[in-house]
Amino acid sequence: MGKLTVHALRIVLALLFAGSVFVQAVMVPLLASDMEDLRPEYAYLRFPFLLIIVLGVLAGQVILVCVWRLVTMVRRGTVFSHAAFRYVDIVIGSLVAAALVVFSLAVLLAPGEPVPPGIVLLICGAALAVLGGALVVLVMRMLLAQAVARDAEAAQMQAELDEVI
Repeated sequence: MGKLTVHALRIVLALLFAGSVFVQAVMVPLLASDMEDLRPEYAYLRFPFLLIIVLGVLAGQVILVCVWRLVTMVRRGTVFSHAAFRYVDIVIGSLVAAALVVFSLAVLLAPGEPVPPGIVLLICGAALAVLGGALVVLVMRMLLAQAVARDAEAAQMQAELDEVI
């Protein structure tokens, strides 16, 4: 990965993280104050809805930090090591948690008539898409495991060749 690509990705990650902090610090409190005017029959949605937003943003922040660390490992040439698995596993766990958070939003909105059933179905589809992202990262983790194994095997063969020479 070239220096320009690393810098561009870090700029994007930093902007996304700053945006998520803005959402947590500014938008969630504004949304909370706006939701004080909910009709009484929907007042029960206020706290769970805000909690779902905060947990979803938090899951995204964890993913951003882990991707930042993986990009750092790529830049240093150490990504093909066992240390990378920790960050990849955290990304997978965060994506699964995010999928559960999105699905819980659908469950929260499903009973009654706060939103049309089609919207609930779209939210379930979004949860499935996030879960699919977790599965894609899991496949990439398996590829990383193969690359780490091949790298270790190549290092061992090189050491044996060095002994012979």
